[in-house]
Amino acid sequence: MRIHRAEVVAVERLTPGMIRVTLGGEGLADFESTGVGDEYLRVFLPAPGETEPVLPFATETSWDYPEGVEPSPMRTYTVRAVPEPGQVVIDFVVHEGGVAATWARQARPGDVVGLNTPHGLYDPPADLAWQILLADATGLPAVGRLIEQAPAGVLTRVVVEVPDAGHRQSFPVNPDVEIAWVYGGNGHGPCRLEEILRSIELPDGVGYVWFAGETKVLRAVRKYLRHERGLPVTAYKTIGYWTAKAEEWEERWENLDPSVKAWIDSLWADEERDEEEITDAYFDKLESLGL
Repeated sequence: MRIHRAEVVAVERLTPGMIRVTLGGEGLADFESTGVGDEYLRVFLPAPGETEPVLPFATETSWDYPEGVEPSPMRTYTVRAVPEPGQVVIDFVVHEGGVAATWARQARPGDVVGLNTPHGLYDPPADLAWQILLADATGLPAVGRLIEQAPAGVLTRVVVEVPDAGHRQSFPVNPDVEIAWVYGGNGHGPCRLEEILRSIELPDGVGYVWFAGETKVLRAVRKYLRHERGLPVTAYKTIGYWTAKAEEWEERWENLDPSVKAWIDSLWADEERDEEEITDAYFDKLESLGL
């Protein structure tokens, strides 16, 4: 684990809902990308009224702050690109409120944030013949990089749900990539990504389905792939980037009976159970609690 001090080099408004920030500076000289298209990291942001965050120190697998130090605000973001050594591009979804969105709207060259070591999740089989990538607006940075890295000869079908046509982006694609844009969802209406996935006839051969978006939609997509289609865990990856009505969800979580929370915590402590089985039990419990 490394903690890097990063300086804003450039800021660009991509769409009404997304701002691109390019980071550089001496603190990123030894930044190491995984090269994985959906790699993510933590962005340590200045507290309101401050110009620079208080950076933590790295531990073997995480980070910590000295005793008595107030941690800086921190959010998780995708690495959109590493255009050259010592530079990192991050696309920020912007909306009303939110520490990171507010910072991105006001970001100027010379501003400072902290970054940690990135980690990737996209992990298709080695003999991949086809893949389906699905994302809402929050997954656009990752899906954009995955599109750009799509292997020639691998049929890649992409479905991106954005609020409206003004949020579309252009990506360089090879002839094996097909992109479909749909409008809606993203907190403004029902998400259609699960419905669209169900309508797609999965090709023959070794394939991979990758989804990034809202957490309840993630659960539905995962349930379809794992339990209805019976795909092995190597054939899909579902990632939750945000939760609808997050404040309400957090309040209900905090008010759960302590015994329920203890039971949920015990799931992840069971070293004899398969991680996917634990995830099944966890999601089933959340659903039964209305979460």
